[in-house]
Amino acid sequence: MHPKLKVLQVIPKLGYGGAETGCYDIAHYLHENDCKSFLICNGGELTKFIDKKKVKYIRLPVNSKNPILVFFNSIIISLIILFYGINIVHARSRAPAWSCLLATKITRRKFVTTFHGTYNFKSKLKKLYNSVMLRSDLIIAGSNFIFSHIKENYSEYLNDKKKFLVIFRGINTDYFDPSTTIETEEDELFKSWGLKIERKTVLLPGRLTEWKGQEMFLDAINKVNINLGHEVFNVIILGSDQGRELYKKKLIRLVEQYRLTNQVKFIDHCKNMPLAYKVSDIIVSSSIEPEAFGRISVEAQAMKKPIVASNIGGSKETVNENKTGFLFEANNSDDLSKKLIEIMNLDEQTINQMGIEGRKNVVSKFNVEKMCFSTYSEYKKLIN
Repeated sequence: MHPKLKVLQVIPKLGYGGAETGCYDIAHYLHENDCKSFLICNGGELTKFIDKKKVKYIRLPVNSKNPILVFFNSIIISLIILFYGINIVHARSRAPAWSCLLATKITRRKFVTTFHGTYNFKSKLKKLYNSVMLRSDLIIAGSNFIFSHIKENYSEYLNDKKKFLVIFRGINTDYFDPSTTIETEEDELFKSWGLKIERKTVLLPGRLTEWKGQEMFLDAINKVNINLGHEVFNVIILGSDQGRELYKKKLIRLVEQYRLTNQVKFIDHCKNMPLAYKVSDIIVSSSIEPEAFGRISVEAQAMKKPIVASNIGGSKETVNENKTGFLFEANNSDDLSKKLIEIMNLDEQTINQMGIEGRKNVVSKFNVEKMCFSTYSEYKKLIN
């Protein structure tokens, strides 16, 4: 008789990012499949939604890179593993992964890691630090792009004894469903954002940081205006600066420089992202560095909206060119402006068909149930 599956996931904080929401979804999925689910993190907005009857949540400072705290966390995690009889520990970030590696060595438990990004490694020391994500019994890559990145850059840490595979991230297609939004809510959001209903709306979601490409996006918007005439569409830049106040001021100055003040609006946060997608006509993902997965591209397609995304990273796998959206040359504002103009000139039937194909694409390949089931199946193989 096989032991009952008891899984401990460890992540620095539980926010609204792709890694965090995936961790949250799997934590609750495990309970639904008669497994014991445990989660360690140091707070975060999403922790208030954890169902405490289904998931045992423990708060520890696992977001810290301080070596003393990393060691302290490893001792506490070891005690938690032994006390609750946990069989699998799944780390989703480098600092907590070092604590988990030591804890699983002490307790002789199975260790799983998910490689969520292209962690930079400009020095040998940094590469060694990153390598903890390859020191597990099971290594999960969130996309084929990440899988290739690991093989190209960390081959010395891979061997036949380790299982290394791709499990695509997934989104909740019941939550990101255009049929679930209410018209009155849409009207209220339009008003609260101060949008002009007769205009199309271009939405750029994502935290305000240079690699997300907001500067290049504004340059592209300026070029679209030169071609189509000023103020013929709304522009929403939706995302928090997360303390990067100087960068946000730089973006505001660019808006003023391009005379886009009456057209571009900065929104810090939207609690109802499906609604934000629903009231928009075109969604843009303008990253100038590769996205590990590209959640925005997937969410937009699930909401039946055309997506325009950089032709690098995960978006190359999730967007079907000219069928569910468009890919433009990364960090090229000329190409982005051309793609935006092309979409704005499409007829309604073509846009609707693109939306239908986009949702079919996400439901079949990138839904959260598929991600959770694949991960759960690998957990079972690992202890069996």
